[in-house]
Amino acid sequence: MTFDFTGPIWFWKGPAPWYFVTVPFEQSQAIKAVAGLVTYGWGVIPAQVQIGSTTWSTSLIPKDGLYLVPIKKPIRLAEQLNEGDLVNIQLVIGQ
Repeated sequence: MTFDFTGPIWFWKGPAPWYFVTVPFEQSQAIKAVAGLVTYGWGVIPAQVQIGSTTWSTSLIPKDGLYLVPIKKPIRLAEQLNEGDLVNIQLVIGQ
């Protein structure tokens, strides 16, 4: 299952600060429909993500009926990304 979408990078200032892109509603609903088949616990979904020329494996995090794509510092540095930047994401579920 592969998705392509665009979204802004946003910063969560919680106890463990992190950067994310939110998966849009329609794609989140499609992921939720297969979540039971691909999750490995706690509702997180394994995925392969590509932004620009950088590809990595991560876990999507469920939040408020949507999913969040965590954007680690090495990815932000490699692609020269900052909070608020719009990014094109290719997401492959179950990788």
